Amino acid sequence: MIRLATLSLLALTLPAAAQIGGTPFSERFSAHAPSTQRSTAPAFKPAATITGEFVRIGDLVENAGAAANIAIFRAPDLGETGRVAVERVMDAVLPHELFNIEARGLTEIVVTRASRPITAADIEARITQALAERQRSTDASNFTLTFDNAPRSIHVEPGTDLRIARMSFDQRSGRFDAVFERPGTTRNLLRFTGTYAETFEAMALTRPVAVNEVVRAADIATVRRPKTEFAANIITNAEQAIGLAARRAMRPGDVLRQTDLAKPELVARNDNVTITYQVPGITLTMRGKALEGGSLGDTVNVLNVQSKRSIQATIAGPGHVIVMATSLVSITPTTTAPRLAAQTTGRTSPNPQARASAE
Repeated sequence: MIRLATLSLLALTLPAAAQIGGTPFSERFSAHAPSTQRSTAPAFKPAATITGEFVRIGDLVENAGAAANIAIFRAPDLGETGRVAVERVMDAVLPHELFNIEARGLTEIVVTRASRPITAADIEARITQALAERQRSTDASNFTLTFDNAPRSIHVEPGTDLRIARMSFDQRSGRFDAVFERPGTTRNLLRFTGTYAETFEAMALTRPVAVNEVVRAADIATVRRPKTEFAANIITNAEQAIGLAARRAMRPGDVLRQTDLAKPELVARNDNVTITYQVPGITLTMRGKALEGGSLGDTVNVLNVQSKRSIQATIAGPGHVIVMATSLVSITPTTTAPRLAAQTTGRTSPNPQARASAE
């Protein structure tokens, strides 16, 4: 609710204004009304947005003339809205010789005090920035604050800002004490205390993950941890975790480490697999059995069920392995080529001893 700013002044002036020379106030009002009419008559406004600590006549009445800058009420608090009855406004402006004000059917006027909001996040950012500047070697984004009492949004006059009046901190204990000054006609101090810590970003789970379960993008989130917990194997980028499988069961909130994850196993030991032989222009497939498990791209030993031979193959997908041409052995007996060569050269050899043997 809007409060009267000049209540004591009105209490002194209204009785005197109400009767001059024994003339009742109502008759005086009627007598002056014709002479004070303007080409554009004054009228009440339905609403007003103001700056400063006082509501002036011109804020509530259009075409108030010379009386426009006269303060008649105290303004609401910064960012707040109040209502004032038209009758109270009329009582406040009559001593300043404003007559025949058009009511426009209004019974009250809504008054809002303009302000610039500063959120709790803004306050936190300013404190972390101030701490970083005083320590010089630290990025403000790496600070995490814990307040003794959570800050709330505050309001300041438009065009003004909070200013840090003083700040103290202790690097060993992590305590800070920041005092802000809010501009205004009176000194208005705001104090915030708490602790701070230098942190780093890490990836953590958002849900339970079972052994061998593949981690998806929706399963992880970025969290901040104290710098004292940092280790070289902690995963700091989501891309390093997505698509990998858990080596152990993990809970929500667990920070992911490289040792916690591995490529998902596509072939398990004793799984039935399809073996594909690939040579230029030829592809052969046959049944096999995995002698060991592995992930995509791993080389494992598999058993050719038909030949009962163990061969090495590369895992290409679930239940599928490939043997490339470099892994194949010749299907031609090694004695064939020398025999053919001997038979061919026996007819043309210049060596008489060789011909005698052939004969």
